[in-house]
Amino acid sequence: MGNAPELIVMLTHNDLTVHNAYDIFDQCRNSRAKFWGFKEEPLPLEQMKKLFRYMKSCGKTTFLEVVAYSEKECMDGAKKAVECNCDFLLGTTFSDSINEFCRLNHIKYMPFVGKITGRPSVLDGTVEDMIQEAKTYIAKGVYGIDLLGYRYTDDATRLNREFVANVNAPVCIAGSVNSYERLTELKSIAPWAFTIGGAFFENKFDGTFQEQIDKVCEYVNRQILP
Repeated sequence: MGNAPELIVMLTHNDLTVHNAYDIFDQCRNSRAKFWGFKEEPLPLEQMKKLFRYMKSCGKTTFLEVVAYSEKECMDGAKKAVECNCDFLLGTTFSDSINEFCRLNHIKYMPFVGKITGRPSVLDGTVEDMIQEAKTYIAKGVYGIDLLGYRYTDDATRLNREFVANVNAPVCIAGSVNSYERLTELKSIAPWAFTIGGAFFENKFDGTFQEQIDKVCEYVNRQILP
């Protein structure tokens, strides 16, 4: 896409929203991150709505990522995204019904591709099949794709690189971005965005939560000298 990838700060650990997500956002609302989100579980809906309202009042772009595999569960997650007035719905196994629901409610939809199991999620499938799957969804009008690249059971670097190069839509590399080595790869691959959640809670980037966010933002935007 030509620009440095955007960090989406996820207030999640092990694919679940942390109980003190509101307090963490409050402490970090003045960080360099513009994109913020969390998962559909386990916070009560009213707490989710309150936190998303606060994020929007601070000028943030908001994301709900739904880790679900049946159409009913995925639609339940999409309905939460609408009730929370989110800008983006990440995740879900694609279905035409959710795609249409998001279109009617003016939410940008970025579904998963590949065979996904478990929570935390694991990704399986061939690179070629996932690229073709993405192209099918994009032809149906989705905004982009949520790719669990570093959760892939095979060569994650190859998947991420070939997927971004061959999919003509925004790609979010979601999950397990937990080192400067992977950030360097992402700068080279240049997806639209990537998520970090658990790595911040595990202090993989060394500092307070806000210090880690700002370090990552600075790193991905730093020019690489020839």
